[in-house]
Amino acid sequence: MTATARFTGDANPYGGGDPYADYRTADFPFTDLVDLADRRLGAGVIAANDEFFAERENLLKPEPAEFDPERFGHKGKIMDGWETRRRRGASADRPHPTDEDHDWALVRLGAPGVVRGIIVDTAHFRGNYPQAVSVEAACVPGSPSPGELLGPGVKWTTLVPRTAVGGHAANGFIVAAEQRVTHLRVNQHPDGGIARLRVYGEVAPDPAWLAALGTFDLVALENGGMVEDASDRFYSPATNTIQPGRSRKMDDGWETRRRRDKGNDWIRYRLVEQAEIRAVEIDTAYLKGNSAGWASLSACDGESGEWTEVLPRTRLQPDTNHRFVLPEAVRATHIRIDIFPDGGISRLRLFGSPTEGGAARLAARHRELGG
Repeated sequence: MTATARFTGDANPYGGGDPYADYRTADFPFTDLVDLADRRLGAGVIAANDEFFAERENLLKPEPAEFDPERFGHKGKIMDGWETRRRRGASADRPHPTDEDHDWALVRLGAPGVVRGIIVDTAHFRGNYPQAVSVEAACVPGSPSPGELLGPGVKWTTLVPRTAVGGHAANGFIVAAEQRVTHLRVNQHPDGGIARLRVYGEVAPDPAWLAALGTFDLVALENGGMVEDASDRFYSPATNTIQPGRSRKMDDGWETRRRRDKGNDWIRYRLVEQAEIRAVEIDTAYLKGNSAGWASLSACDGESGEWTEVLPRTRLQPDTNHRFVLPEAVRATHIRIDIFPDGGISRLRLFGSPTEGGAARLAARHRELGG
C-alpha cells in the first residue's frame, strides 16, 4: 500500500459559509474506476460495533456528505456519516483507550473485485475524526452473516495498514493487493467519525455464475464491463450508462455539453471478455429535450483489431428504450457508441455470451485472484 497526498490533524472549526470551502482533497489516480462499494451495485454496511451518534449506512451514500450546523438530536450533533461514541479507559487511573481499542464496520461490496484505491472521507468531521484508520479485506462466497465473517475461519488481508488521517479531508490510499475481494472491515482507531467510504477497483465476476446465466449483459458493471474512454463527461459520467437497472432521473445517465461544431460524442467500452453479441438496448430514459438524436455502434475484437460498424446510424426517441436484434452474432472485446450530434443516453445493454476462449480466460483470472 502506498499513501497518496497525506492529510493529518484537525481542520479549523466551522466558521460559517460554504462548509466545503476549506475541505482538503487531491487528485487520486484511481477515481476513474468503478466504486465497488456503490449502493446501486448492491453494496451495504452490514454491521458495526458502535453507531451511537450517526448510522453506519451513511458511509455508502452516493452524494457528498452534508452539514447542517443547527441540526441536533437527543444524542447530540447529527452528522452525515458513521460516528461512534468516545472511548474511555478501564479506570480513573487508566482513563485513555489502549492502543488496540478501535471501532469497526463490515462492508459488503456491491460487486466482487480487485481493489485499486480507497478513500476514507472525513468531510465535516473536523475535531471528531479517527486518529487513524485501517482497512482489511476478505473473499467469502455466498451471503455470509456478520457473525460468519467475524468467525475464526475467515482470512482477512490488510489493504490499508493503520495510518494517521486528517479531519474534513478525503484521505486516499493506493492499494496493491492483487486479490478478489467481497467484504471489507473498516477500522477507526480509537473512535470517531467517517463521512463516506469509496472503494475503487475492477469488477471480478464469478465465471460459474455467468456460465449459468448463459446470455447476459456483457458490458454491465456488475458483470465486469467498463468504460475505457468518452468524448465528454461534462454533466454526468459515462459509467452511468452501464449501472444496474433503468435510470430514475436525468442525471443518472450520460449527458454531454452542447456541441458548437460539426463533430459528435462517443463512449468506448471494454466487455467482460471476448464475447458474441446478439442483441442491443439503447435507453434514453428521462432524457427528453436532451437525448441524442441518432446513435451507431461499432465493434472491435482485440486491442489492435479493426473497428466495424454493427448498428448503422439510427434515430433515437426521447425517454425511450430502443431494442435491436443483430442480424448475426458479433464477436467483440470492445464496443463504441457514437451519438449524433450530442446529448446523451441513459443505459447501454449488450446481450450475448462469452466465446470459448473468453470463458477460459475468465476462469483462469478467477483462479489467479483466489476466487
